[in-house]
Amino acid sequence: MDLPRRLFAEWLGTAFLLAVVVGSGIMAERLSGGNVGLALLANALATGGGLIALILTFGAISGAHFNPAVTLVAALGKTLAWRVAGLYVLAQVLGAFCGVMAAHGMFGEPWLFAAQHVRSGPAQWWSEWVATFGLVAVILGCSRQRQDAVPFAVAAYIVAAYWFTASTSFANPAVTLARAATDTFAGIRPADVPGFILAQLAGAGSAAMVFAWLLPEPAPANPHSR
Repeated sequence: MDLPRRLFAEWLGTAFLLAVVVGSGIMAERLSGGNVGLALLANALATGGGLIALILTFGAISGAHFNPAVTLVAALGKTLAWRVAGLYVLAQVLGAFCGVMAAHGMFGEPWLFAAQHVRSGPAQWWSEWVATFGLVAVILGCSRQRQDAVPFAVAAYIVAAYWFTASTSFANPAVTLARAATDTFAGIRPADVPGFILAQLAGAGSAAMVFAWLLPEPAPANPHSR
């Protein structure tokens, strides 16, 4: 697939992902009657369902990264050129902000407005490290053993991680940046974004190192060896 189509797929897929995350968060908060647990459950299930659909839709085009941490791991593993990885990240970040604006437009909110939801401190940062490590582990493990299971495994993990992490598992730098621009259920205060992103990148890098040892890619066959 040529590069413009791949970049467009990353932009559009990430935009829809953020529309799902933010839009379902707004809807859940409005319909839950103040029950935060119910709102989080609805937000998690909608995100999981959206992820399955989006990965199945765009996976064959761009790999359906929708996440700079996943793109970084692909570049480290030499399955994606660094120049292309940089363009992927740019498309993902732009798509994320477009998705937030799309969700706001559907619910009559301002296009972009800074979040006030405080998400800071060692427990939150550790949660993001764990969440991103686990996400990358699921992607690497399944892609090397059960490629067809990746959409479902990723979605299942994210739904679970909404609940077992204190941060509700952002696990995605582009998502984190864009969620700083929505003062709704899914938001994160802009001042808290750098800590989340550093933890996410550290978690992704750690998972890449672990799986390079745990489940290495098979060496290409040498046609001249017998």
